[in-house]
Amino acid sequence: MKKVFEAPRALSPVPMHYCPGCTHGITHRQVAEVIDELGILERTVGIAPVGCAVLAYNYFECDMFEAAHGRAPAVATGVKRTNSDLVVFTYQGDGDLASIGTAEIIHAAMRGEKITVIFINNTNYGMTGGQMAPTTLVGQKTATTPFGRKPEINGYPIKMAEMLSLLEGSAYIARTSTHSPGALAQTKNAINKAFKMQLEGRGFSMVEILSTCPTNWGLTPVESLRWLQENMLPVFPLGEFKTPGKAVSPAVGGANR
Repeated sequence: MKKVFEAPRALSPVPMHYCPGCTHGITHRQVAEVIDELGILERTVGIAPVGCAVLAYNYFECDMFEAAHGRAPAVATGVKRTNSDLVVFTYQGDGDLASIGTAEIIHAAMRGEKITVIFINNTNYGMTGGQMAPTTLVGQKTATTPFGRKPEINGYPIKMAEMLSLLEGSAYIARTSTHSPGALAQTKNAINKAFKMQLEGRGFSMVEILSTCPTNWGLTPVESLRWLQENMLPVFPLGEFKTPGKAVSPAVGGANR
């Protein structure tokens, strides 16, 4: 009998530590599937963050480094520049990438480092108890904004895809989501493109992926998917913000389904 579906070789056959309903695991699988399909497992190196995905080195079958909080792009830069034949990716959350690691990610993109960044945006610090993150929505309640995020006090959510797409060193910048099967198909397609940008030597690539956090949001997994769609998509529109040679407007229409 012909096998038509199997676990990715690039994904370790071990239980994951993520909370029930968290979409980190789905994204891990999609990254692993792309690595398999491109045939690059033996030369891929991943950089794990500090945050919910701090144990990512247990889940991928490629070589992995653990970076200090926010410093994954710097570690990835060192690996790629000293071993240009390797395929290097970072896997980071919004606290790691968009807060303590803001300078690292901006300068990596500005320099056009030939690395691929997988950026998980779930609008809070998931690992440490659900505090406000740079991506927390206006009005959203967190452990440190119990009355909701207020722009006059806390500022506005930072939009990393829009910001990095303005830098000349970035080759491919996209924002996708995990809230539906259609969105997941678009996410995998974007991850594939981001890795291909590196394989073609085009420059820095990042896929921002809207994700759920049922535990800290205080919702069920199903409710979390609905909350993401209804509340995050209007603030963080989906689409390809930059492709080789030109910046483009986000494809809000079909990408949101």
